[in-house]
Amino acid sequence: MHRLFLIILAFCNIAAAVAQSEMLRAARQANDYFMNKYSDPTLATNVGRIRPSSLWTRAVYYEGLMALQGIDPQQRYVDYALRWAEFHRWTPRNGPETCDADDQCCAQTYVELLPYTGREYGDVLRNVIANLDHQMRTRNTRKIVTKKEKNSAQDSLLGWWTWIDAIQMAMPLYMQVARLTGRKEYSSHAMRMYLWSRNTCGGGLFNEEEGLWWRDADYVPPYKERDGRNCYWSRGNGWVYAALARSMSQLPARGKTYRMLRKDFRRMSEALLRCQHADGFWHASLVSDADYPTPEMTGTALFLYGMAWGINHGVLREKDYGRACDIAWQALSSCLRPDGSLGWAQGTGKDPSAGQPVTFSSTPDFEDYGTGCYLLGLTEYHKLCEGRKDR
Repeated sequence: MHRLFLIILAFCNIAAAVAQSEMLRAARQANDYFMNKYSDPTLATNVGRIRPSSLWTRAVYYEGLMALQGIDPQQRYVDYALRWAEFHRWTPRNGPETCDADDQCCAQTYVELLPYTGREYGDVLRNVIANLDHQMRTRNTRKIVTKKEKNSAQDSLLGWWTWIDAIQMAMPLYMQVARLTGRKEYSSHAMRMYLWSRNTCGGGLFNEEEGLWWRDADYVPPYKERDGRNCYWSRGNGWVYAALARSMSQLPARGKTYRMLRKDFRRMSEALLRCQHADGFWHASLVSDADYPTPEMTGTALFLYGMAWGINHGVLREKDYGRACDIAWQALSSCLRPDGSLGWAQGTGKDPSAGQPVTFSSTPDFEDYGTGCYLLGLTEYHKLCEGRKDR
């Protein structure tokens, strides 16, 4: 019996190793496609108009690249990212006085690149830290924040994150800087802004009852899909889910802030598990297929990233979420085209209707953030499979 057990275990380890090899191959192929197509990381993007390559769509790609570097260390990844960061002078898009979370997203990778510079954080990240200091003392004086929430954030130090994407773009950065500097005021301020978005903006963007997030105050009830069900955008919820994981990664696990974020993460996990389809995908509209019944890659990748991270860090139980991760990987593996580009990717927008129809052959307006999401999902799942071999 013992011999049979060892044989079965050996076969399981072989299967896991084969799966990991396939994941790494897929991640490399997707990344190589991107790095070859955009071989000069300093060039501005040109989708509709010229934008610098430090904008949020490109910044999400670099999050994925750094995750890939974690499981597949290659100097060319580091060189590519360093060239990008140096070109942008380690500064948020639109300068140190921006208060737009989208502008701050690039700085998450700046922080991750710091060990490769051999320099002190005060030198390299001076403008990043100055930017957060500026936001923490600057009131939002915009007269109209959203259509349904006029003046809600006016003269508020907290009312900057009025759309849930902003939580991913900026909250992990605050947590990174808090950990790097040892100054808790950054994580404390980030939590206050998070809770404002969660509980106050539009009456509260997190629906605790259903465990999912409205995209912004324009999408709270009675905004519904054609079948009368509430509208929850997949990638928007994916942004929050990833942000919770990335933020908790920077926090002490026994701290109050970690526990608060963990509670929301688990509540979201329960809700997302119910939204996954039998083929492993999540769709653009999480709870309704009335209008958009096709698979969607970016949300699926972010949910795989979050669930695999949760298992890897003891926040979620594998017996509850392991299979969801397995079939999500199978779904994502089917998104990879022969040239390394990705299918089933929704374009930019703010709800399920954006960039439709989403198909395997359709091309989103921006492809950089999709690659980043894909790399995040595959690399974290790769770690999950590695851990399984040790259990």
